[in-house]
Amino acid sequence: MTLNPNSFANGNLAVEARNMHVYYSTFRAVKDVSLKVKRHAITAFIGPSGCGKSTVLRSFNRMNDLVATARVEGEILYQGNNIYNNDIDPVEIRRRIGMVFQKPNPFPKSIYENVAWGARINGYKSDMDELVESSLRQAALWDEVKDKLNESGYSLSGGQQQRLCIARTIAVKPDIILMDEPTSALDPVATLRIEELIQDLKKNYTIIIVTHNMQQAARASDFTAFYNMDQDRAGYLVEYSDTNELFTNPKNELTEQYITGRFG
Repeated sequence: MTLNPNSFANGNLAVEARNMHVYYSTFRAVKDVSLKVKRHAITAFIGPSGCGKSTVLRSFNRMNDLVATARVEGEILYQGNNIYNNDIDPVEIRRRIGMVFQKPNPFPKSIYENVAWGARINGYKSDMDELVESSLRQAALWDEVKDKLNESGYSLSGGQQQRLCIARTIAVKPDIILMDEPTSALDPVATLRIEELIQDLKKNYTIIIVTHNMQQAARASDFTAFYNMDQDRAGYLVEYSDTNELFTNPKNELTEQYITGRFG
């Protein structure tokens, strides 16, 4: 059965954008995006460079706030609240909606402290050893690093560093994990490990991933949103559906042209 992502009941919703526009100063980078993201599923954002995929992604945990000229109009609803309301703490939003970036960015600390640091500054009071082990296990990294937890995170390979960053995100117990091209800097073997990992993670988390790799979107996601840009270079949502449906029976001609390689 093909699921319509715009018909998810509230109990199955992780986050929802309603008529969202994103500006950098006077430039509108994203226009009128509305979509619903299903809980415990993997949603992929695809589209040509510059079409606003990462801008939309960063809007979901207010990372765009860190850009002085950025502003968001419209609503992003999480647990029934617009995360851009004045009474919402963006730091708390980023704890609940974590982020994994394009290039692995471990802290200049030990493997152990890379995982423990975020939990510690958020006031975690329980058994830290247990949390570190649990997070590394969920990130499929424990068996590779359990005997060298005091070594620098920089001592790991690129793929291991990215899984360490995922473990660091997991340790603060988010609901949603955003991933901005998390495998673009990795070799094919490490890429496959990350894809396998996110399939496992969706049992406990909602995953939203930006990727330029259409094969990855087709392999790894449950739902796919295709973005393009208009003549003013504003990104917009063209089509959003069940991944299999989008890749085998796209409703929009632009979507078909993109996934068949005729542009982008």
